[in-house]
Amino acid sequence: MQNNPECFSYSPLPQRPQYTWSDGKRLALYVALNVEHFPYGVQSGPDLDRPTQPWAQRSWLWREYGNRVGAWRLMNLFDELKLSVGVIANTVIFEHCPQVLAAHVKRGDELISHGRSQVERQIEMSVDQERDMIRDVTQTMTRHNGTRPVGWMSPYLTPSANTTNLLAEEGYEYCMDWGICDEQPFWVRTPTRPVLAMPYPIELNDQPAVVYRRNTAAEYEEMLVDNFDEMLRRSEDAPLVYAISIHTFILGQPFRLSRFRRALQHMLEAGDAVWFALPRDIAGYYAALPAELQLHVS
Repeated sequence: MQNNPECFSYSPLPQRPQYTWSDGKRLALYVALNVEHFPYGVQSGPDLDRPTQPWAQRSWLWREYGNRVGAWRLMNLFDELKLSVGVIANTVIFEHCPQVLAAHVKRGDELISHGRSQVERQIEMSVDQERDMIRDVTQTMTRHNGTRPVGWMSPYLTPSANTTNLLAEEGYEYCMDWGICDEQPFWVRTPTRPVLAMPYPIELNDQPAVVYRRNTAAEYEEMLVDNFDEMLRRSEDAPLVYAISIHTFILGQPFRLSRFRRALQHMLEAGDAVWFALPRDIAGYYAALPAELQLHVS
């Protein structure tokens, strides 16, 4: 049960149909906040400063800072800026620190399925194991949030060859696993029905930037702003989606949070030129466009 290797077709951006986002805007922007669980005593994820095997308590504590402090600082910032965000969440968070996701639900943020925890990787699962995991995650998110999730991102962006097929079977509308290659949504083929690929960043994801490339807080702010300015300019030629993805334990640090505030304030100053939206809103808007304006699998 694997995806067809030609699950979507090549499409050059300049030759695509023209459309606008909500209220005639050409640039849509969303912020995705990763709220993740790393089990104590289990090696999972990179260390911030230096590798330690087989397990580093300090790296676990660094991540736990995100749940205890960083998440709340970021929510204060989003409240200050009156900005709703997509929350990419492991379901174990509902057990480990349920107050965090309850606060996001109260804010009206979108909860996006992100597996059970960061120690489980779909690429290592059998089809049956992955199907059971996706169903468990979907049921848990629905039970706690009161609404069924419509979006998915695989932990560590390590989907299996079967993931998209299983997401289609489970009723998901969009998936972030494919969106690294584009700045517009597009449809991905599965045996049952297509699933929408939502643009998702690697270059402007704070974990690769800070942990791997060692970008400073000032450099990350500059990249966010430069990317915004250029995409706003290029959206005159084609409708685009600017996606920002951050983590509570990285951008929730005060010295980075201060710089992140400045970047977001710069973007918000563009006002009516930009549609600040949730991922589900972008997906729903795109899916409702006339068929001839969408990127369908050929």
